[in-house]
Amino acid sequence: MSLTPEKKEFYIMIERDAEGYFIASVPSLPGCHTQAKSLDILMERIQEAIELYLEVQAIDIEPLDFIGMQKITIAA
Repeated sequence: MSLTPEKKEFYIMIERDAEGYFIASVPSLPGCHTQAKSLDILMERIQEAIELYLEVQAIDIEPLDFIGMQKITIAA
């Protein structure tokens, strides 16, 4: 039996809002997101958010396979 925790990979989506904040969300973990003024801080915060999400949910989450992102334009 290994005492080393199992490592899981999660894909995150990063956007920037009108005020310049970076926003990260984890598509495979609904409601798991955070924001920061710098990418370095954002990465620290999203890692912490993922760890807390998994701790609170107390379930074994299997990350989704990331396929990609597509930009679409519509007339509004």
